[in-house]
Amino acid sequence: MSTTIRIFSGIQPTGVKHLGNYIGAIRQYVASQDDGHPFICIVDLHSITVAHDPAELRESTLSVAALLFAAGLDPERSTVFVQSHVSAHPEAAWLLGSVTSFGELRRMTQFKEKADQQEFVSAGLFTYPVLQAADILLYQTDVVPIGEDQRQHVELTRDVAERFNARYGETFRLPRAVFPEVGARIMDLQEPERKMSTTGGTAQGTLLVLDPPEAIRKKLRSAVTDSGRDIVRSPDKAGITNLIEIMSVATDKEPEAIESRYDGEGYGTFKQEVGEAVVSLLEPVQRRYEELRSDEAELRRLIALGAENARAASAPTLEAMYERMGVAKP
Repeated sequence: MSTTIRIFSGIQPTGVKHLGNYIGAIRQYVASQDDGHPFICIVDLHSITVAHDPAELRESTLSVAALLFAAGLDPERSTVFVQSHVSAHPEAAWLLGSVTSFGELRRMTQFKEKADQQEFVSAGLFTYPVLQAADILLYQTDVVPIGEDQRQHVELTRDVAERFNARYGETFRLPRAVFPEVGARIMDLQEPERKMSTTGGTAQGTLLVLDPPEAIRKKLRSAVTDSGRDIVRSPDKAGITNLIEIMSVATDKEPEAIESRYDGEGYGTFKQEVGEAVVSLLEPVQRRYEELRSDEAELRRLIALGAENARAASAPTLEAMYERMGVAKP
């Protein structure tokens, strides 16, 4: 096996991507290119476990791919691909299902939450953590950069890998989850007690990656803070704490330095400068995104290249799984 650190993460193609997605996930993917080889998977097979519009899924898959490349993922240093383009994923998921218990899947918090929100609950929604484990394990992954809400799924992946290794022989590396130190949970600008979200948040409190500059400025100017004036992080100052986190990521400055810089300043000036910092952060991403969307042939070439590389990288692991489980492949 290669000594290069292998990094894997998946991103949903559905849902318009917001600043929390960009800070908590996409920027991590880009930064991870300096540490190893990231495999970034657009998980369209996960998306079909709930009701969806097929035309929207196709369009959003292309959109997310363009956004990942626009953010700085380099095809020479990373593998960006669409999950359904690599058949090893559903194949490995079926094999791993035999070493995953019903009880483990029933305890998944995200399944309980999503099941409560819909009348029809698909079997795919129940078993998708097994597919997620296959996603990760196929690439002999060392590191999985994730948000806090995915911790339970990576723990399940490790348990499944250990059980497979114990039953059939050493096959998988055991991945570990890593979390961003700053900006792991970007909160809604209008309701800072909840995570920023395009489904569970507010429209005015959700900063979209592709929002025009004036929309970004307006949303930050109207961000909820509190009745005080001190620009400091505190449990009872959720709004200003969130803005400090955003400013820290946008300017690459420590939160303590931001608190010191704005000591004695009013909220108005601070929110205005946070707006300008976010506009500057996202402007080059938005420009490159538009270039890729206007050249669909180039975008599809990059996606096809990623799938080809992913198929080559995952094939040895899938072959070993079949062999060790005693499946008589031709």
